[in-house]
Amino acid sequence: MLLTGLLVQANTVDIRSGMVIRASVQFTAKYYHLNAGKGLDNPILIIEGKNITVDFNQAVLQGSNDKNRPDEMYGLAILIRKGSENIVIKNAHIHGYKIGILADSVRNLTIDQSDLSYNWRQHLQSNRLREDISDWMSYHHNENDEWLRYGAAIYLKNCNRATVTNTTVMDGQCALLMTRCDNAIIRDNSFTFNSGIGIGLYRSSNNSIYHNRLDFNVRGFSFGNYQRGQDSAALLLFEQCNNNIIAFNTATHSGDGFFLWAGQSTLDTGMGGCNDNIIYGNDFSFAPTNGVEVTFSRNLVMKNRITDCDYGIWGGYSYESDFTDNTFANNRIGIGIEHGQDNNIALNRFTNDQTGIKLWSGEEQPSDWVYPKKKNTDSRNYWIAANGFTMTPVAFDIMGTDTVVFSGNTRLGVQQHFVLGDRNQNIDSSREEDVLDMDYQPDERIRKLGITERPAEILPSGKKEIRVTEWGPYDFQYPLLWLNHVDSSGLYYFDILGPGGQWTVGDLQGFQIMEKGDGKFPSTITVKADSTVTERSIRLHYQGPGFLDAFGNKQDSSSARDFTYSEFDPHPIWSVSWYRWDAAHDPDNDFTKFSEILNGPAFLSTQTDKLDYTWWGPVEKGFPADSFATVAVAKMQLKKNNYSIGITADDYVKLFIDGRELIHAWDAASTALDENTHHRIQVSLSEGMHEFRIVQAEKTGLATLQFYMQPAEGFRYVPPKVEK
Repeated sequence: MLLTGLLVQANTVDIRSGMVIRASVQFTAKYYHLNAGKGLDNPILIIEGKNITVDFNQAVLQGSNDKNRPDEMYGLAILIRKGSENIVIKNAHIHGYKIGILADSVRNLTIDQSDLSYNWRQHLQSNRLREDISDWMSYHHNENDEWLRYGAAIYLKNCNRATVTNTTVMDGQCALLMTRCDNAIIRDNSFTFNSGIGIGLYRSSNNSIYHNRLDFNVRGFSFGNYQRGQDSAALLLFEQCNNNIIAFNTATHSGDGFFLWAGQSTLDTGMGGCNDNIIYGNDFSFAPTNGVEVTFSRNLVMKNRITDCDYGIWGGYSYESDFTDNTFANNRIGIGIEHGQDNNIALNRFTNDQTGIKLWSGEEQPSDWVYPKKKNTDSRNYWIAANGFTMTPVAFDIMGTDTVVFSGNTRLGVQQHFVLGDRNQNIDSSREEDVLDMDYQPDERIRKLGITERPAEILPSGKKEIRVTEWGPYDFQYPLLWLNHVDSSGLYYFDILGPGGQWTVGDLQGFQIMEKGDGKFPSTITVKADSTVTERSIRLHYQGPGFLDAFGNKQDSSSARDFTYSEFDPHPIWSVSWYRWDAAHDPDNDFTKFSEILNGPAFLSTQTDKLDYTWWGPVEKGFPADSFATVAVAKMQLKKNNYSIGITADDYVKLFIDGRELIHAWDAASTALDENTHHRIQVSLSEGMHEFRIVQAEKTGLATLQFYMQPAEGFRYVPPKVEK
């Protein structure tokens, strides 16, 4: 259907798949179930031309109606073609696509008052106790839109003067991604509870990003167990992003609050950076990793609140930067800078940080980095003035640094003023007892924008409130039974969370209740597990107000809803052996030839009840870190059932069940990207004993081998294609 004539505002038009819109239109407000084509070549709607307003009038566009999982969602809802200008999209609800809106080379695009929640997101393999490397995100390349593999509610490419306002994106992976986009205004949006990136910029400059809610954009975190973040972030500036204003946003509970990296071209040339950005007046608290990461660049970081992070600011290789008038509290390290030069650190407040300011350099740098070969990277030339330290055990920790001038820094309850390591020169604290009267004024660009701080809406606060499910961060909108921890006696402690109402205990299998709350939300329940039972589960009933579940489905209040916790433990005992291989048995070549090494002696053998290995170095001290193979064998007594089986492995892996090869990941593509390292099948197994045999080969670098298995329902197994 082609719309070419102007429409009277009172008339509305139904959305039809394949529409090409070249004039302003208002759609009929109703629910449209429209699947896009596979890939991104067959969108539901195409917009092209100039001076076009597309008013969705609160219509809902729902894609992937033939799929059940967020990682199966596919297609593109709206494409705005190259050369279009003065395009407005408003009042749209777009769900269930790999990409919601994609605009290429569009000038003056506006997206307003829209909701693009519940689009594509990755199925995460990390769980409460173990991190899985296949969940790591990588942004090192986007010249050919590599970021599209992560999905996006909105993806803007080569767009100038875009405006995105009053728009909501939650429960997806990436909200707004921009590549080579300049002079945009991104304000008053709510991009929260996504498993990847709130706002991401690549080679994009002179943009103003302010008054946005960017909280709980996170993965790779389990409270009390690990806090890696896996390169999730509320705000990402990557590869030559300059002169952007990032002001008065809340960007809390995200992998990094603000993640700025100069990019591969800077590392390869020693030139460029992500420079002269203003990071002003934001809240970057409760990041599992860094509140602010700014590296290999020159920037202003001013008047931000940064609480309870690992590093408040991680500024490795920063130069000519100002870190001014920020508030730090309860961080492991307030400001940490490695190999920094010509930086000013002034008027900051540090409270209960373990270390206030840490400066250092390494004696050696990675041999494959071009950057230190092209550019001097000594740690040198700091002015540190008028900072206040309260109940911070160590104010300054400095090593391998030349020329630091301290002036007028105050201390209350500080145990050690200076911890000075080796290789320091010209550390001048002669004016440390001076009383300084300093005041920094807002940057002129902030004043011209006329923006001021807004009071933050109240969200659950603290890293303990980050609960990353297999589909991303919990959004507090639906009932959830969350395993908090298991104590040494085997008691399970659960949080019971939800939107209100009441809960009651339903079925229990393999668990005995030891203590439970009052049936209201939030609450707790404590149970003891029967370790002899293979399948254990707890089912609770919810009765209360309607809610949106984790996938955006409306659940009404007319009937009880169940929410559960389950675990599967077939009690395997894995016999694991490791073997060395040489060039004659390189796994890149014939597998049969490689397998000859498995007939020889193992250099190490053990038994374990679970396969959960990640090797950053040698398998064990004295054994190789590279060029080794792992063979793991276990027999399991199983019920007749359908099973979902997954393996994460680096580099190569095969799985055999009862002698049948069912996972074949024996090529370089298996580790080309982090997400490629996980391999999953679904298979029907008969009642009885089954033998599982895993063969893994490690070439270089990081190595991992992790095994997952659980009952699955409603699928048909299709054997993989295996080359002879």
